[in-house]
Amino acid sequence: MLLEISHHTLYRYSQPVSFSPHRLMVRPMEGHDVQIRSSILRLQPAHRLRWLHDVFDNSIAIADFTEPAAELRVESLVTVEQYNTNPFDFVLDPEATRLPFLYRPEELPDLLPYLQRDHPADEEALRHWLRPFLKPGGGTATLDFLTALNQSIPLAFTYTRREEPGVQSPGETLRRRAGSCRDFALLFMEAARHLGLAARFVSGYLCESGHVRFDAASGATHAWAEIYLPGAGWKGFDPTCGLLAADHHVRVAVARDPRQATPIRGAFLGPAAAFLGLEVTVKARAITAAS
Repeated sequence: MLLEISHHTLYRYSQPVSFSPHRLMVRPMEGHDVQIRSSILRLQPAHRLRWLHDVFDNSIAIADFTEPAAELRVESLVTVEQYNTNPFDFVLDPEATRLPFLYRPEELPDLLPYLQRDHPADEEALRHWLRPFLKPGGGTATLDFLTALNQSIPLAFTYTRREEPGVQSPGETLRRRAGSCRDFALLFMEAARHLGLAARFVSGYLCESGHVRFDAASGATHAWAEIYLPGAGWKGFDPTCGLLAADHHVRVAVARDPRQATPIRGAFLGPAAAFLGLEVTVKARAITAAS
C-alpha cells in the first residue's frame, strides 16, 4: 500500500519577528514494515537545515532561520510504502502469553525507562478501571487483555480534539471520560505500565483510504501507544480507534514521554502580542496498492 502524507503548518505574526532554532519531527520512521519512496521538506523564511537522530533514533530536522519574517511555514510532503498489513502476524514467547510476566534479564535494563510510571497519584484510579479486564487471581491472557482494553476506550470515552499543547493525566481522562488521541495513548501506556508492561508513546499519521475513514485523522497528526511483547517486539495499539496499528498507521517518532515527541518545537523572538495564530493541515491517504 502506498500512503501519501501532506503536513502543512503556518505560524502568523503581526510584524516580522526572529526565530530560535526549530526542532522538526515530520519524517516517518523506516524499517522492514515502512519505506519512504519520496520526501520533500520546505521551510520559509530563509534557513539552514541539519539532521540528526535523537536518543530514541527518531529522525530530527533542526532549522536555523537566518532572517526575520511575519510568517513561518513548514511543509512536509512524503510518500511511503506500507507492508504492515496484518497486525496479528506474530507469536508471543510462551512466558509472555499470560499476565503477569517478567521480561528477560538481558532485555530488562533497556526496558526500565518504559516501565517507569509517571503518574503515581493516578494508581488507584487505574486499578479501579482495570479490574473488570483482569481475571481474579491472575492468569489473564496478555493479548486478550490488551485488545479488550484498546477496544473499550472508543466505546466508553468521547474523542475530542484539543489544539492546546500538553497531555491530560490518566486520572483526568478517566474522570472526564473524554480526551484527544494523545490523552488516550498516555492512558493506555500508564495502564500497561501499571501491570508491568513496557510502553512508549508514538506520534505519527493515520491515513484514510476510499473505504476507511477516521474522525481522529481528519486534518491532524495522530498518536497511539506501543507495548513491548516478548516474541513480537514493539506492537502498536491505537486506543482512539480501538485498532492495532497496521497498514493505515505511519510512525514518525517514538518516545518514553509524550512531551518528547512534539512534531514542531521552537520559539519566536518578539512581542508576545505579535503572535496571531497557528494553522495546521494534514492530509494522509492511501493512493494506490503497491505492485
